[in-house]
Amino acid sequence: MKELVQDRLGRMEDLQQRQILKNLMTGVFLNLVEYQEEMTRKLEQRVFHEMEDDGQRYDIFVSMCSREDFDPIHEFLYPMLPSDHTDSTVDMSSVASVIREGGELKLFGLFLEVETSEAQRLIQSGRVFHGQVVTDAGSYPIDIRLRQDKRYIHEIEKLYQVFLDNGIPWKTVNHPYAHKFVDVLLTGGEGEPGPHEEIREVTVSLDEFDAYSRQGIIPLWNVERLSMKNSGFPVPAIDRVNYEHVLSLRKTGVEHGYLVRAGGEGEVRYIKRSEHELTVVTPRERAGMWEVLKVTKPVETRLGRQLYKLVSNRRRDSFTERYARKQAMVVRARAEIARIVHSFEAAEVLELEGVEIVESDGRQALPLTYPLNPFVSDNVRTERGKLVMRLGFKPSGGARGAESIPPFMIGDLMSFVVSEVQMYFPEYRCEGVWV
Repeated sequence: MKELVQDRLGRMEDLQQRQILKNLMTGVFLNLVEYQEEMTRKLEQRVFHEMEDDGQRYDIFVSMCSREDFDPIHEFLYPMLPSDHTDSTVDMSSVASVIREGGELKLFGLFLEVETSEAQRLIQSGRVFHGQVVTDAGSYPIDIRLRQDKRYIHEIEKLYQVFLDNGIPWKTVNHPYAHKFVDVLLTGGEGEPGPHEEIREVTVSLDEFDAYSRQGIIPLWNVERLSMKNSGFPVPAIDRVNYEHVLSLRKTGVEHGYLVRAGGEGEVRYIKRSEHELTVVTPRERAGMWEVLKVTKPVETRLGRQLYKLVSNRRRDSFTERYARKQAMVVRARAEIARIVHSFEAAEVLELEGVEIVESDGRQALPLTYPLNPFVSDNVRTERGKLVMRLGFKPSGGARGAESIPPFMIGDLMSFVVSEVQMYFPEYRCEGVWV
C-alpha cells in the first residue's frame, strides 16, 4: 500500500497538490495502513505459532503394580485414582450390621488374572463364596459375592470428555486391566462380632479362582493431575467477550501433552497450544487455578520393578500412517482395515486373517471381544438392524515381544483394535473372533 501511494505522488506534476496529498496521507492514511499491517502480522503469529497435534503427544500408557511396590516419584506413571495407594479399613460396626440385618458391604478389591469374558461370566453368575473375619476374639464365617469395579472404566470415560472439551481427537485407550477388577462384597455370615472387637484379618476363598486373584493391585497410567495458575493477568480475547488465561509450561515440561479440565459447562470456549504456553479462552475474567491433566511422555526407567506389562494405544510411526492421518475420507476396503489394525503397537501379537460381513443373530450373550468406547454415542444410527463386521484374528507367533504378553491379555488387545476399527466404521457392529 505504501508503494502505491508513493507511485501516485511521483506522478503528480503540481508540487503544491503533491505536498497537500502527501501531508494528508502521512497524517491519516499511512497510520491506518501501518496499524492494519501490524494487526495482520500479529494474527499470522497467533495462527502459525499454534502447535499442530503430532498424534503422539496424547498417547496413553498403562500398567499396574502392587501397593507395596508403588513408586510415588515414578518418572511417568501415576495411579488412576490417587486414593489407591492408601490402605482402606473395614468398619467393624458395618460388618456386624450386615451379618445381623443383611445387605451388602464392600470389604476390598481384587484383580483377576483371567480373560475378561471369563471374569464377566463369573460376576454375572452371582456365585456365593465363603470366607472368615478374624478378630482379636475369634473368627466368624462370612458369605461373599463379586461385583465388577467400574471406577477405572469411569475414569477413562471422564478422560474422553476432557479430550472433547479440549478439541483433541479421541483414540481408544488400550487398558487390558481395567475390566478385570472386582469388589468383594460381604452379604451375610454366622455369628456377630462385638463392637469392641478389632479386625485382624479378612480372608476369602474363591475356590478354583484363588490362583488368579490378586489383592492390593494399583492400575497406573501416564496422566498426572496438576493445579496450574495463570502467568500474569487475563487479557480480553479477540472477540472482546471472553478472556485469555495463559498457563506457562516451562516448569512442567513442554514435551508433554496438556488437557484443561473445565469446572462447568461453557467455562472453556477453546484452548490453544503454543511451544511454551497453554492459552485458555474462557468467560472467566478473574485469574485463578486451573485443573490440568498432564499426559506425560514416557521415558526409559532403569530402576523399579515392572510386574505387569506396559501397554499403550500408540501407533507405529510410518509414512503410510502419517499420510492416512491427513486424509479426511476413510477408504472402505479390507486393505484399509488391515492397515488400521496393524498400525498399533499393541497389535504386534495379532494377525488379521479376514473380514466378514454377516447378519446379527443375537445369540451370543458374551462375545469374545467387548467395546472399549461404550460412552461414545452415535446420535444418527441405532444398534438395531446393524450388520456385524466380524474380524478374524490369529496369534502372531513371530512377533517381537509376543512371548512377554500374558495369555489373559490377548483377548483385551483384540478388543482394543476391534474398538478402534469400530470408530472408523460406525455403520457396522464390529466383533473379533479367533480363526
